[in-house]
Amino acid sequence: MGGTGSSLRSKCLTLLVEIHPINNVKVLKAVDSYVWVQFLYPHVDSHPLPENRLLLISEEKYIEQFHIQVIQEDGNRVVIKNSGNVPKERIAEDFVWAQWDMAEQRLYYIDLKRSRSTLKCIQFCADENFNLMFEAPLDISLSDSGFKLVNFGCGYLQDQEKLCKYPTLCVFTNRTGSLCVCYSPKFDSWEQITYSVFYFHKGYSKTFTAALGSAHSRVTKSITFLNLDYYVAVYLPGHFFHLLNIQHPDLTCHSLFLTGNNEGMAMLPHGPLQSLSGSLVLDWCSGKLYRASLNQSYLLRLLWDTRPDCEKMAVLHCVLSCGRDSEFPEAQMIQWISENISAYYSFDPIQEFIIASSYWSIYPETSNMDKLLPYSSVLTWNTEIPGISLVTEEITLPLMKVHSFKNYWEKLNANLEYVKYSKPHLHYNNSAVRREWHSLISEEKTGKRRSKAYVRNILDNAVKVISNLEARNSGCALEIPLAQGATPSSCLITQGPLTGVLRSFWSTLGRSLVYCCTSAAVDSTLMHRDGELVSQPRQMEPGPTARPQGPASACYQAIHEPRVTPLLQEEDSHQRLLVGLMVSELKDHLSRHLQGVEKKKIEQMVLDYSSKLLDVICQILETSWRKHNLHPWVLHFNRRASAAESAVFHIMTRILEATNSLFLPLPPGFHTLHTILGVRCLPLHNLLHYIDSGVLLLTETAVTRLMQDLDNTEKNEKLKFSIVVRLPPLIGQKICRLWDHPMSSNIISRNHVRRLLQNYKKQPQSSMTDKSSFSVEFLPLNYFIETLTEIESSNQGLDAFIGHDNVDAKFVEEAALKHTTMLLGL
Repeated sequence: MGGTGSSLRSKCLTLLVEIHPINNVKVLKAVDSYVWVQFLYPHVDSHPLPENRLLLISEEKYIEQFHIQVIQEDGNRVVIKNSGNVPKERIAEDFVWAQWDMAEQRLYYIDLKRSRSTLKCIQFCADENFNLMFEAPLDISLSDSGFKLVNFGCGYLQDQEKLCKYPTLCVFTNRTGSLCVCYSPKFDSWEQITYSVFYFHKGYSKTFTAALGSAHSRVTKSITFLNLDYYVAVYLPGHFFHLLNIQHPDLTCHSLFLTGNNEGMAMLPHGPLQSLSGSLVLDWCSGKLYRASLNQSYLLRLLWDTRPDCEKMAVLHCVLSCGRDSEFPEAQMIQWISENISAYYSFDPIQEFIIASSYWSIYPETSNMDKLLPYSSVLTWNTEIPGISLVTEEITLPLMKVHSFKNYWEKLNANLEYVKYSKPHLHYNNSAVRREWHSLISEEKTGKRRSKAYVRNILDNAVKVISNLEARNSGCALEIPLAQGATPSSCLITQGPLTGVLRSFWSTLGRSLVYCCTSAAVDSTLMHRDGELVSQPRQMEPGPTARPQGPASACYQAIHEPRVTPLLQEEDSHQRLLVGLMVSELKDHLSRHLQGVEKKKIEQMVLDYSSKLLDVICQILETSWRKHNLHPWVLHFNRRASAAESAVFHIMTRILEATNSLFLPLPPGFHTLHTILGVRCLPLHNLLHYIDSGVLLLTETAVTRLMQDLDNTEKNEKLKFSIVVRLPPLIGQKICRLWDHPMSSNIISRNHVRRLLQNYKKQPQSSMTDKSSFSVEFLPLNYFIETLTEIESSNQGLDAFIGHDNVDAKFVEEAALKHTTMLLGL
């Protein structure tokens, strides 16, 4: 069976031809206008349907569905049942525009009622049913635009001079439940062009106006909208390429706008293009079909160019969105961050990379993550994008016409419900973690802590995260295939081959970092032109494996070889508490809003998210460590610091600054390493300033090593004393025991006296004092020691000073005398 639309003089005949086992021709339609036909579910071979359905679209602005029933006769003979009377029904009329989605079997069309454009969608099901899914008003004018069809094969408006005089309209969806309508009116100016994107899944539209240059830059080609998964590309050959983020369209800095003088633009085709289902693109001039995708290699090059900050941020998110399975792009971005650590940007690259990488690590697990997790560290962006302006407006949400949803429709409905009812935003933040962490630290300082089971559960969460991180990093190294003699592509968009006859027009496949070989079923109406058939996919053989060279080498090693930085190796209870609290709060947050998702899946998503966050920080530091070729001796204090160590210390300080403002956890051991490098790299007055301002946090491990490595020279004694007096009491008590020095005894004595006297009330004393017990005739000291002795004797149940069972009044007296002797130089 086959459906054709052919012109015969003034008549257009639509014929249904039955060739075998009998020869039969049925005239379905004979009219004086153009007719298009489209079979529904043409590729259902494993489960033959009892009838075939055929859509007939007439230029007279109606659509009919024919039911072609088949029966089996005389064994294997399959013939049309009652071919003389083929049932039909009209499913749409009075429309001015229609688009066919082959992959999803959906029909979008716009009808005009009272001069108002209304977008409607019909979903055809494999079980012979179809449903009107929604109606959505569009604030666009199509009353005088004529009649236009999209994705119904080659139309009759192929002349570019004609195409640019007609409005362009496309509907795009993706698996996350997005619904975008892209519209560009016919050109009325040679100096600028206007196009709009209706983000129905977000509840607003954005109208962009792009400058085209001088009035002499005549536009002879139509604007093209391309569906690139999480992005929609707006392309005007020779003028601009605008990559719009459809999942997070709020801020302009998350979308990439390139003008015509960009080198990547020169590689793009200059002929008319048509975006089909998914990421398929048809080149009208060559008749070839392509699957388009963003070229990570070219995008990474943009990071290194001197470009506006908004472009750098947009590129960063573009790369992460299309490279979740490859670690190499992340390594390249870490290299860029490390090389530009001192550069000033209007955003923090470290913050943005940590947040975005963590987000994309679990985003594919569920479509609701864009509402529940932060996508960016930037909340507002007021800087204008050169060459483009925009206006944002709220729009009326689509009215769903059915009450039961599955698959894509379930996700779209959830997005619409979120827009209606979820205000303010549900994005997770660490404010609750911040409050709880400060509360636990305060309780620790006062010696009062809530139940051990609660704290143990939090610390167990941290253990799970670190174990999950180590398990992920213990996998096999991922090699990046490069064709022999190849270099990274310089084009913005790359494509995977669909068939053997396809050749690259955006970049040669061998120059692409990652191969994409796809075998896809494509509608026959789109698979031929000028006798060139598109069939038989060809498998591509990857070239020899090659490791990256040059700047990327250190990044590659940092990810694929065992870590050399001493992180995740110590207890660091404060950071483990912070990790555990984040896991607990994030788990509760997702459980509240991901109804119906299994508890185990949520727990694993939380572990993956937290692990990725810590892993990114480890990778940044690991890359810097390898780049500067640091050795294990940097962990000791008895050597002079090098310029390389100072550079790593600076990077660690920037990491600390980035994480502190967002209150993100750091890998256990980070503060110890940071403190060790700080002591080695900073002059004493700068070091103490860093400690007092909270930039350097003194850990027990770092201070213990300092006491063991440094001798008691005058310079070192001054450093040690400056450090010890700044230690928290619990750590200070342990550290003083390690330092065999009068200054240490003095500190121990002070702490002991403070503990004894904090609740002391003076009692009447006997005038008879046994002075023979005092070794020195110094009345103030004698009186003081006598008071301490009485307190100790009257509080037999008083716990001994922690770690110092031999600390008593006698010890205090000896320490006071030694300290006095030292001060007097005797």
